[in-house]
Amino acid sequence: MVGRVDPKHYALRESLSSPYPLAQLGALVRTEPGYGLSARAVARRSAAEPRYIRITDFGEDGIDPGHIFVTPEVVESGCDLAAGDILFARTGSVGKTYIHEDTSEPAIFAGYCIRFQFDAARALPEFVYWWTKTAAYARWVEAIRRPSVQANINKEEFKSCLIPLPPVARQGELVAAMDTARAERRDKVVAADQLLAGLDDFVLGALEIERPAEVNRRVFGVRLVDIAQPGQLNADYYHPERIAAVRVMHEQPGVRASAALSEVVDFERQLLKTPGKTYLGLAQVQSHTGELTDATDKAAGNCYAYQEEDVLFARLRPYLNKVHRAETAGSCSTEFHVLRVKDRESLSPEYLAAILRSRLVLAQTVHMMAGNTHPRLTDRDVADLRIPIPDMETQEVIANEIIRRREESRCLRTEAEAGWQAAKAWFEGELLGGTV
Repeated sequence: MVGRVDPKHYALRESLSSPYPLAQLGALVRTEPGYGLSARAVARRSAAEPRYIRITDFGEDGIDPGHIFVTPEVVESGCDLAAGDILFARTGSVGKTYIHEDTSEPAIFAGYCIRFQFDAARALPEFVYWWTKTAAYARWVEAIRRPSVQANINKEEFKSCLIPLPPVARQGELVAAMDTARAERRDKVVAADQLLAGLDDFVLGALEIERPAEVNRRVFGVRLVDIAQPGQLNADYYHPERIAAVRVMHEQPGVRASAALSEVVDFERQLLKTPGKTYLGLAQVQSHTGELTDATDKAAGNCYAYQEEDVLFARLRPYLNKVHRAETAGSCSTEFHVLRVKDRESLSPEYLAAILRSRLVLAQTVHMMAGNTHPRLTDRDVADLRIPIPDMETQEVIANEIIRRREESRCLRTEAEAGWQAAKAWFEGELLGGTV
């Protein structure tokens, strides 16, 4: 027995009917579970600095590809992650788990996580991890967590969590099947992402605009006359990459006109004190594609109302490139600009969202942000953004291709999720005698 067993555990034990013996997680570890590091996160400057794994970094299955890691301001020993270590979230998204697999770079975990290191002779770490993705584990979390201001489960309670324990050989077979299902899911998700990732090249190709080259220069000259007109004293505003992105719109044959954003859209700022059922925060909009994610983001304070066909353009951390065309009405964070097209006969909302997500605009915004901790675009800079406006026929070609790819991408994601849910149900059924 590990620690004091809460009476709720007895009811949960009775609800687990398995052909295999039940074991407590705390009886399967090779070291005492421990808490992580409590340190402020800072920007990671090189691969030599450890990744700082936090609860917000891991989701349904590991860390998403392309994730940008941070590092702790102060590094302490004893929190280094090794292959097979499992982190349990003890607060916040309580019960969420992460297994450390990528050991190509050093990593440290945060204090709101509890690390378990399992004895592989009794319980394969991967097997335990897959168990934490079952409905039975989710029921345990729901029953055990304390419904305080911030729900939580402590270390001793995690140690007393029950798990069916087949022989290690059988565990390996189950893990192999889940790994195959995960690989199939990831292949479909990657294919879905690639469909949308290629849209930028398609949009610029339809406009006959060359993709702006990335310029990493940190020293460049500016003429005084060029500074006087916009009245900007921010040096990065005159970065060659931004200047080239603006200039290219006037030099390419496919662009018949360009305009400042404020000339073609209205900035809607209808404040709501209480968000509706459909609320969008920054975390819910995927970078570079504008698709909605499964992330949850609660409203804090006022929010903006938006209508169907409005374009939501994030002003916080513009390098994340979060632009979403609304498919329904709702409310959103005030960190979005709500853009409403003035004349749909000359500008398509679908095209507007696509061009605002393009490298052509990103090359402008990354050099216009102000602030270090929370870099933002000023209202004036967003209003002054230059965008190309081709004829409606070209806009419709672009919009139709975006819609086609989006539908195909969503079908792939739906298939991936359906297969993944079926795999998890199968895994749980194998451990609970076919009864889920």
